[in-house]
Amino acid sequence: MSIIQQHTSASLSDAWRTINIDALLEDSTQNFDVSTLHPPLPETSESEVRQLAGQVRQLLRGGDAEGALRGCLEFPVYNGEHLAKEAHLQTVIEVLQSIKASEMTPMLQRIYGTQGGSECLDVLMKYLYKGMASASGGSGSAPRTPSRMTPQQTGFSQMGGRAHTATESAGAAMSVLLSWHEKVVEVAGQGCIVRTMTDWRKV
Repeated sequence: MSIIQQHTSASLSDAWRTINIDALLEDSTQNFDVSTLHPPLPETSESEVRQLAGQVRQLLRGGDAEGALRGCLEFPVYNGEHLAKEAHLQTVIEVLQSIKASEMTPMLQRIYGTQGGSECLDVLMKYLYKGMASASGGSGSAPRTPSRMTPQQTGFSQMGGRAHTATESAGAAMSVLLSWHEKVVEVAGQGCIVRTMTDWRKV
């Protein structure tokens, strides 16, 4: 008779395990604080977001679109209320819509070539995807097109003076976001998409 046949159903129960093996494994969650895997992020209030938006708009009025874009991307809202995150998204979209199509690639290349530039473009990619989800109705209303802006030759239809319906506004915003997405991938490569999808920090 084999050793397997000698065991009864009672002896094959889980009662045999009297030692907590998980406590002996170095990689076990019992031996380290899993919260350290995701360090706490500073919380950003809506008032701080509004203050940053004012500074960004001031840079736009002064003709420093690159500085405005950098200002948005260097201070992403990872931890904050829903209204704060949405307000910052609107600021980012406003900046993207104000930049001429011919300036997109050179500006991204300059940002990417500086210290911390790669992370800035990763943050931009996060906001592009969030804006696309909003424009397609995936999470809330479509991004609002700024009502008062200095007309520029951007090549995008949303800068026109006539009133837009919600569908036209969403379509125009989506066109801008897709154009930026294409340019970011050209400059930062497809790794930017992978990092955006796998990063646990969400804007």
